[in-house]
Amino acid sequence: MMEEIGKVVLFFGAMLVIVGALLVLFSKFAGLGRLPGDLVIQSGNVSCFIPLASSIMLSLVLTILLNVIVRLLNR
Repeated sequence: MMEEIGKVVLFFGAMLVIVGALLVLFSKFAGLGRLPGDLVIQSGNVSCFIPLASSIMLSLVLTILLNVIVRLLNR
């Protein structure tokens, strides 16, 4: 039982590392965080960044990627 839980935790940890690396690389090339739907609110010394468009784009890309992976694994 504990061995199975350990494998699941390792799998999700590896997936987080991979997704994090892809996000770093993707943000350098795709302009993530500077899309037209991303909101930046600045007032004096305070600024607030709300990445609406970037979140939607990232969600779409990850949904498509995960669907492809699941379909390939279910063959």
